[in-house]
Amino acid sequence: MKTTGDMRKDSMRVRPALPTASADPIMPGRRSLISAAIAGGLTLPWLRSPAATPEEGVTDTEVILGVSAAFSGPSRGLGIELYRGASAYFDDVNYNGGIAGRRISLKIYDDGYQPDACVTNTMKLMLEDRVFALFGYVGTPTVTRVLPLLKKFQDESVFLFFPFTGAQPQREPPYGDFAFNLRASYLQETAGLVDNFVRIGRRRIAVFYQADAYGRSGWAGVRAALTRHGERIAGEATYSRGTQYTATMRRQVEILQAAEPDAVICIGAYAACAAFARDAVDLGLEVPIANLSFVGSENLLSLLTEGRDPADAERYTRLLVNSQVVPSYEDTSIPGVREYREFMQRYNPAVPAELVTETYTPFDHSFVSLEGFLDAKLMAEILRRLGDEPSRADLERAVLTLRDFDLGLSEPVSFAEDRRQGLQQVYYTVVDDGRFVTLGDWGERLS
Repeated sequence: MKTTGDMRKDSMRVRPALPTASADPIMPGRRSLISAAIAGGLTLPWLRSPAATPEEGVTDTEVILGVSAAFSGPSRGLGIELYRGASAYFDDVNYNGGIAGRRISLKIYDDGYQPDACVTNTMKLMLEDRVFALFGYVGTPTVTRVLPLLKKFQDESVFLFFPFTGAQPQREPPYGDFAFNLRASYLQETAGLVDNFVRIGRRRIAVFYQADAYGRSGWAGVRAALTRHGERIAGEATYSRGTQYTATMRRQVEILQAAEPDAVICIGAYAACAAFARDAVDLGLEVPIANLSFVGSENLLSLLTEGRDPADAERYTRLLVNSQVVPSYEDTSIPGVREYREFMQRYNPAVPAELVTETYTPFDHSFVSLEGFLDAKLMAEILRRLGDEPSRADLERAVLTLRDFDLGLSEPVSFAEDRRQGLQQVYYTVVDDGRFVTLGDWGERLS
């Protein structure tokens, strides 16, 4: 198995397995026409590819999925890790002959975790690239802007599969019919964190959150869970999406210190949440700090510990508790985890060269890449169920045939007309010996 040092050497290596596209922008005039189409419900036949097949996104040799995700900016680790996990599984499918003789190919654009870029990319994927389906998007602020497009073009039967977000808009009306989710929701993650904190006597819970749709989604989950216990949010502070680790969080820490919380739940991305955890410790806010799965636990931990001696690193991480929507990638008693580790070692997927604009060293394993791997495994099964002649019109039917499907986890996957989320379980982790491990006794660790 490759070491982290080996991965650093290989981090910019390119594997040609999956054809991709760089995020070349649509010309300004074209973008304005697309915006007009969205607003007025117009069709844009001139955007259709002249090589479009009768079933869009399908040829005799491939099925094309469209991806818009963060491959640049302070949250690039999320898009990169999700891609690497998914690619490990798709690479194996393709190596073994594909599905019904067709490779699974990805058409990829970088949105930098920015909603406007994601909308532009999605329009291009749907109307110009004519992909078969959308897959592996990253983030609530981006996904929530895309959902109205899927509704607007619902006659095209383009679905979004397994976005890396636990927000509600793609799980409920009016947009729930256009997306399928694998991961548990933020409501489930925040409820579990609140319930466990209250159970050990930490009832005064504050919230640090990203000032956008993602942050408000998590904030609403914390509030709802506290209300069930007869409590209110003890204090709250926000930050702007895109904040770097180098930013100061002194003001946010001081606001929450004044509220005298027993714990803080963070709803954000790894750079800002690591900055908050660092400044909280430095300024004496000595309470458990929890993060949701979206944070990117390994990236968070790397920022807090890199360059520090072990004792100093432990000081910054001993009160961290992160919820996860997949089990620990260290638990090799789980068949799906063993398969994931085997495929990651065998294929070691690298980000396509045209998407590499900033330095990033991937992890051998991560919660995010494990989630991407499971997303791809389920996507491949759906494509298999479409048979020899895959059609967008049959996608929903294929998904709804999944009943107690075994992904190799302890929890089987099921979908139904009123169940657009495959998994429900939430896991909890803490830092020991410089890595996130499963949290056992909450009281012993965090009381």
